[in-house]
Amino acid sequence: MAKNLVIVESPAKAKTISRFLGRDYKVLASMGHVRDLPKSKMGVEVDKDFKPSYMVPADKKRTISALKDELRKAEELYIATDEDREGEAIGWHLLKALKVDEKKMPVHRIVFHEITEEAIKKALKNPRKIDQDYVDAQQARRVLDRLVGYELSPLLWHKIRYGLSAGRVQSVAVRLVVEREREIDAFNPEEYWRIEGLFENSKKDSFEAELQKYKDKKLSLTNEKEAKKVEKDLKKAEYKVSKVEKKQIKRNPAPPFITSTLQQEASRKLHFSVKKTMTVAQQLYEGIDTGKGETGLITYMRTDSVNLADSALKAAKNVIEKEFGKEFALSTPRRYKGRKGAQEAHEAIRPVDLSLKPEQAAKFLERDQARLYELIWKRTIACQMKEALVDKVAVDIEAKDYMFRATGQTIVFPGFMEVYMEGRDPGDEHLEAEHHEGDKFLPELKEGEVVDLKKLNVDQHFTKPPARYTEASLVKKMESEGIGRPSTYAPTISTIMTRGYIEKDGKSLKPTDVAGVVTDMLVENFNDIVDYKFTAEMEEKLDQVEEGKIKWTPMIKEFYEPFHKNIEIKEKTLKKADIVNEETDEVCEKCGSKMLVKLGRFGKFLSCSNYPECKNAKPLNGNGKEGGGEEGRAEESKEFKELKKKFKDKKCEKCGKDMELKTGKFGPFLGCSNYPECKNIMSIVVFSGVKCPKCKTGQLVERRTKKGGRIFWGCNKFPRCKTATWNKPVDICKKCGGLRVEGKEGAVSCVDCDK
Repeated sequence: MAKNLVIVESPAKAKTISRFLGRDYKVLASMGHVRDLPKSKMGVEVDKDFKPSYMVPADKKRTISALKDELRKAEELYIATDEDREGEAIGWHLLKALKVDEKKMPVHRIVFHEITEEAIKKALKNPRKIDQDYVDAQQARRVLDRLVGYELSPLLWHKIRYGLSAGRVQSVAVRLVVEREREIDAFNPEEYWRIEGLFENSKKDSFEAELQKYKDKKLSLTNEKEAKKVEKDLKKAEYKVSKVEKKQIKRNPAPPFITSTLQQEASRKLHFSVKKTMTVAQQLYEGIDTGKGETGLITYMRTDSVNLADSALKAAKNVIEKEFGKEFALSTPRRYKGRKGAQEAHEAIRPVDLSLKPEQAAKFLERDQARLYELIWKRTIACQMKEALVDKVAVDIEAKDYMFRATGQTIVFPGFMEVYMEGRDPGDEHLEAEHHEGDKFLPELKEGEVVDLKKLNVDQHFTKPPARYTEASLVKKMESEGIGRPSTYAPTISTIMTRGYIEKDGKSLKPTDVAGVVTDMLVENFNDIVDYKFTAEMEEKLDQVEEGKIKWTPMIKEFYEPFHKNIEIKEKTLKKADIVNEETDEVCEKCGSKMLVKLGRFGKFLSCSNYPECKNAKPLNGNGKEGGGEEGRAEESKEFKELKKKFKDKKCEKCGKDMELKTGKFGPFLGCSNYPECKNIMSIVVFSGVKCPKCKTGQLVERRTKKGGRIFWGCNKFPRCKTATWNKPVDICKKCGGLRVEGKEGAVSCVDCDK
């Protein structure tokens, strides 16, 4: 019979730790939290110092019963949950749920950064008590979030739509995405022209340079007329190298991973969601069977510390010298300074054993595990390698009063770049490129040297709006604003997507209509809740509770009393119609009343203000135009732009006004601009230009399904000929006479002979 009972959170962790302990220890899992606030009610007694009413959920009662049975057989209890606030709170809740009498049974709290034999045995020799300050910080967060959620969410149900939810951190994250989308919508592209020259030196080496100055002042070309004038001026100019600047710079590696940077890099380089990154990292941390039994491969993955243990620094140097050469190793370790408030006693995310190279680990890892391990290994090794040395060259070329500039760089010594370079998010193109392979190389050029202009490229460009957030860039923004902590980023993003506030458009995050309505309502009426600075200050106060500097109940009281009073006021004064309805200038074609923009289950739509007497309603897209999302997508397409151009001068046959291109459920059509006075419409048939391969007389045209409006291509002799395909027709196959269509990524194949 085991004398000692060790409790961890997960079976995988329990299995790994069991390997390192003898028969005197039994390791069991609590399966995460064993107590929480009830779901059916608030569970916080606000008039009794916010006392939480915890309960054991039904699905955890069997677990608690089994742990109690084992506890009766043991002499000592070890709580070995994770080393963060949440882990500390789980341990505290375990003691309460198991009703452990610490006077009768010794209770030890043990913590470790990695699940290895050495780390576990060291932890057993250095036990401590449950840290109540950590527990109180976690309780404060839980109570704070419960108060906000349980009081604010019902208000959203009453004033906007049933089933909505609000949260102290989630609502701020939604606001970030909404405001970025509005920046994009409000952005007005500005035209500019760029002139680039292709030159050759006396040795016939070619290089490119961009026109930048005129009479020593920055040149800005805003239209074609200006650009063509400059182009004309430069036609017969002599081009001479006026200045050559060479400068050697050092580039330093990024620090080792913390939770947020791991999530960002895994998104950029591995295309992992934030949730997936944490799931795979948890597997690597808790233990992998390496053929010799389970062992943890990385250190704890919820951390904001960039510290590396002395043993890891020594191991990194040994690996670098062995794998890359002594010239790549540092004489003294490189240490990084973390952000304010970071838990410096913790460690960064790193491999437990740096001598285990990615290609060796891959033999016993699943694909995603191997990819994430390799990312962590490379980042850790790179941060302890010498800086890279880069020669940067800038060359100025004069032509009359104009000046071109060419830049390039060469790698003198790759240093850490031999192993790893940090990725970039969309919109970060102005920063240094991720890879140096694509850097421009300039030939040898001397001051005073005359060069030949081989070609002058004059191109039109438009400024671009800020990029939408990705999961990676949203985490980065939340961290920079102090919103949330390492353990909250993944669940926050998962929550706002699950609850329908945010949608994914490729890798980008896009707010739904309801996200905008809820954000506006919260900003106007509960600004503190969604204020970035206020949210960051609340996180700092939670940190102070953890550090034992302040008590948690006065902190909650300071927040709750004005918040609750505001809830009571808004419940009486806010009117649903004022929040969810927007007036428009459009008139209902059925009864003549004004149309309103309303918020429904599937987003915004147009509805008659005379409802329920008049039930006229129409879809509306995010830009306030008829036709819903389909028109929004069509407007962005090349085909839609071509149709607009084709019919721009089309006049209404009934009233003589301009006809406008619109898109409905069944595709594009022309509608009179004098609507609703004139309701003339004309259908548009989009021809593919490809004859029907079956009937030989018809032509394949764009059609849409009655249900869902999905595009397909069918013969215009329907119903006599029923030829149809989902893929866009390209031409007729010369080999078999069948139809060739456009597939994924533009690949063209024959539907008959390429089967």
